[in-house]
Amino acid sequence: MEESFLHRLWSLHQQNQFRIPTGLLCQFLNRLLQVLFPPLTDQPFKNSQELAQEVTFLEQELESLLEGVQHISDFSAAETVALFMRQLPQLHEQLIADAEFILEEDPAARHIEEVMRSYPGFYGIAVYRIAHVLYQAGVPLLPRILTEYAHSRTGIDIHPGARIDYPFCIDHGTGIVIGETTHIGKYVKLYQGVTLGALSVSKHMMDIKRHPTLEDRVIIYAGATILGGNTVIGSNSIIGGNVWLTESVPPYSRLYHRAQIKVSRSEAPENILDFSI
Repeated sequence: MEESFLHRLWSLHQQNQFRIPTGLLCQFLNRLLQVLFPPLTDQPFKNSQELAQEVTFLEQELESLLEGVQHISDFSAAETVALFMRQLPQLHEQLIADAEFILEEDPAARHIEEVMRSYPGFYGIAVYRIAHVLYQAGVPLLPRILTEYAHSRTGIDIHPGARIDYPFCIDHGTGIVIGETTHIGKYVKLYQGVTLGALSVSKHMMDIKRHPTLEDRVIIYAGATILGGNTVIGSNSIIGGNVWLTESVPPYSRLYHRAQIKVSRSEAPENILDFSI
């Protein structure tokens, strides 16, 4: 490596003000989930004192992580930790409701422990809800790092600024995108490949609502794309797979994409390729 380039890199490292140990942040996240949900623990706690010690460690770790970004935003690390811990009981209640809703909606799910341990939808929702608390508290960077970590593990991309009520169900989940200003009501269910996005990505729109609103008890099937900040999907509506929607629909709507199938031969051609995938 050329010495001049090495000096340039060193200068950039000296100018860097961000002290965000991503590995420690992800470790904090997974240890917090193990505290909240016993089925996720690698080693059960021996007694309540050991559990209390782990909670104290998590508080200290979170404060240390927050101090790493405190210089770029107007918030107090200590006050944010206190706020976060006060909201944990409500957060836990919401996630239990999410897990129960997933169990209720998915015929393949047999136990709530199975949902908690193995369902990417539950993991993506759990990380989002944790990140959303920090996002609302004005914490920069860390909420987005958390949701992108979940994105890398599950294929589910939820911006921490989205407002998602509970219970909420994500089935399968791969390829789901939920934008920053999305609003989602109660008992909503999304399948894989759903996009809740913006009609425009112009930078000047960053402070306005760009993403759709889903009212209560809406179901969105695989591959559907719903765009626009003024787009509202009325309660109890069903949006079928592969639908492209940029305008509002009233409650109890049913929208489906109808494929056109054209048969060009009445008999199978010779030497037809037979794929097995």
